[in-house]
Amino acid sequence: MGARNSIVLFFFMLFALSSASPRHKNKYKPCKHLVLYFHETVYNGTNAADATSAIVAAPQGANLTILAPQNYFGNIVIFNDPITLDNNIHSKPVGRAQGFYLYDRKDTITAWFGFSFILNSTDYQGSINFIGPNPVFEKTRDISVVGGSGDFFMHRGIATLTTDAFEGKYFFSLRVDIKFYECW
Repeated sequence: MGARNSIVLFFFMLFALSSASPRHKNKYKPCKHLVLYFHETVYNGTNAADATSAIVAAPQGANLTILAPQNYFGNIVIFNDPITLDNNIHSKPVGRAQGFYLYDRKDTITAWFGFSFILNSTDYQGSINFIGPNPVFEKTRDISVVGGSGDFFMHRGIATLTTDAFEGKYFFSLRVDIKFYECW
């Protein structure tokens, strides 16, 4: 019986190890891919009609139109930016990018993002949720896709951010290349 128990134990352990190891069909092949652009105009005290974001907390105190010295460290910005299918801010929006970012380093400009794309177009309905750091001076930055709703229910993946346009401190456009690796 000792040898038989050893064989049964061996097969049981082999089964347990094989079922515990992750199996990734299409490990590196996205199940869905989108490229979208969002365009932000930060409120600077004179552009209220065009602004899509605003500083809501700042080390500079009550003046929420001045980005802090030392790489904007401590500023918190909320936004509600238009999303387009191309890099033209005047293109018809397919949704809104809504969320916040905070500048979290003194030695370089970097922001930590938490936001959603709320899409309401003929092609896509629902939300895509993002979270993670955005080191601004890197050519491309990856941020996590942590879920969604509607057409993106429970989707997960990676979004690669690229600065598409930048005008001073108060306007930028980001190209967001979204690759979903988990689609329901």
